[in-house]
Amino acid sequence: MIRGFDPIAAVDARVLVLGSVPGQRSLDAGQYYAHPYNAFWYIVESLFAGRSGLDYQERCSVLKKSRVAVWDVLQAADRTGSLDSAIVAGSEVVNDFAGFLQRHAEIGTLFFNGRTAHALFKRYVLPGLSPATTLQFVCLPSTSPAHASLSRDAKLEQWRAITAALAAPHLAPLCDDR
Repeated sequence: MIRGFDPIAAVDARVLVLGSVPGQRSLDAGQYYAHPYNAFWYIVESLFAGRSGLDYQERCSVLKKSRVAVWDVLQAADRTGSLDSAIVAGSEVVNDFAGFLQRHAEIGTLFFNGRTAHALFKRYVLPGLSPATTLQFVCLPSTSPAHASLSRDAKLEQWRAITAALAAPHLAPLCDDR
């Protein structure tokens, strides 16, 4: 059973980026998106820092100052290796989204780092959310090196939707369905 991390989130976060569950390199390092070929930190530094090569604490600080929270849909799961496809069905333990969203009431848009995060959220979290929830959901291409059909720069262009949501929080939902 692998266990995920606490969220990176300031109390005034306005958007939440959700992955599925950390990969092996991230678990080994104790850091989100630690695989050197994962495009996540390249994207974050490009969008919010204006420079590259920040250490992990600086990256987390940039996210918080930018009002971007990061977490995973799953708190824990059985999985061998790092691929989402290897998550053992029925082993998934979901994070406490009701509590998190209550503590971070300014969050209006959830961005999914890949289709698996979106599918897990729809299956395990969405049914338990209040019908009055006005959250918007946006699917983004996975930053994982396993998703190699897009370059880092092509991924970056699509991930600019986060800055658009921060500027104009009533972004049109971009997932196939809720």
